[in-house]
Amino acid sequence: MSDLEGKSVLITGSSTGIGAAAAVAFGERGAKVAVHGNRNRDWAEAVAGKVRAGGGEAITLFGDVRDTALVESLVRETHKAFGAVDVLINNAGDPIGWQALEDVEDAFVLDVFQVNALSVIAGCRAAVPLMREAGGGSIINLSSIAARTGGSAGLHWYAASKAYVASLTRGLATAHAKDGIRVNAISPGVIATPIHERHTPPEIMEKLAAPIPMGRVGRDEECAGALLFLASEKASGYISGQVIEINGGTWGV
Repeated sequence: MSDLEGKSVLITGSSTGIGAAAAVAFGERGAKVAVHGNRNRDWAEAVAGKVRAGGGEAITLFGDVRDTALVESLVRETHKAFGAVDVLINNAGDPIGWQALEDVEDAFVLDVFQVNALSVIAGCRAAVPLMREAGGGSIINLSSIAARTGGSAGLHWYAASKAYVASLTRGLATAHAKDGIRVNAISPGVIATPIHERHTPPEIMEKLAAPIPMGRVGRDEECAGALLFLASEKASGYISGQVIEINGGTWGV
């Protein structure tokens, strides 16, 4: 994946978790990385420092991806700073919280979709014209194993938003293949990230880990390799419209 050197990469939600691990991995391969954060500004700056220490270039961008105009501006700012947007990774997402069917309100469901689905549309909407003009690029979206299983109790809205992302990925891959733009997704299983630290009690994490064939939950850096692979034209130039499962061997359990 030597062709990633010098490439311009925007990773939304890259101040922590999978996004942060990916940012560092791209930096180690000489990429120019736009690190995005919202609440965790100090963490985003720390990730950018690691990108630079690894041999890459980095800028930091901030804002809430609920604001689709803000998401589009992240793409424009990356293009302005680096002269291109070669790779867009729509990583930002959050389950927001647990809500039972009998309690859930429309505003909550719309908020979940705003964060996890509409932000992806906004990023793609801004990046595709720039990539088309440049002759191509790679867009990688973040789905989830929940898109296949329906999610655990109270998280069906998050699961539905991630299923939306998987379907959107396939549609955009078909629509923009002629533009030289590859669109893929990764679908992480249970990964130890700050989202789980905020939302999932330890006893629930133990229950989630129990049926995983590899016998443990995943680490955020174990998703970064797939992102590098899908970003690299040399490694995956004939791959588009795919959703790569990263779940320790779990299939629909």
